[in-house]
Amino acid sequence: MSQLVDPEKKKALCARLARIEGQLRGLQRLIESDADCDKIAQQMAAARKALDKSFFSMVGCMIEQGDQSADQVAEMLTKFA
Repeated sequence: MSQLVDPEKKKALCARLARIEGQLRGLQRLIESDADCDKIAQQMAAARKALDKSFFSMVGCMIEQGDQSADQVAEMLTKFA
């Protein structure tokens, strides 16, 4: 299996995930404060898209590293995307 080896890309991915973590905490606060469901849904969609973007960023790193074949990357995309 492949691992992320570029320290800068790992740092950027972790920073992106930290922002998503903040979004999720904000979502919890919205729910706890009985916010409107449309507002909650909008924030859920934003967090989901941010997480998807993180996933595809990681896949891009795997492709750049070149240690996985195209078939292996395609299999991962089929399995998890």
